[in-house]
Amino acid sequence: MALPQILDFAAAAPLRAELAAARGAPLELDASAVERLGGLCVQVLLAAEAAWRGDGQAFQIINPSPAFAEAARLMGAQALISQEGAR
Repeated sequence: MALPQILDFAAAAPLRAELAAARGAPLELDASAVERLGGLCVQVLLAAEAAWRGDGQAFQIINPSPAFAEAARLMGAQALISQEGAR
């Protein structure tokens, strides 16, 4: 699943719905196009990672753009882009 360019407040609810629809199977999110990552979407992604981990399913964010990686780092969400956090 490809993440959109802008992951801001307005993108949080649609992102959550899309992730909920994908639950129950391994998930790989492509973050290569992300130009802006906001705090609410970070929370949605962290919650999804925890849900997938709890379900025993793989959850991984691949190809993080520099903007995605930097925003995740600044918000203390490095687990989203590390192999250790993407189980």
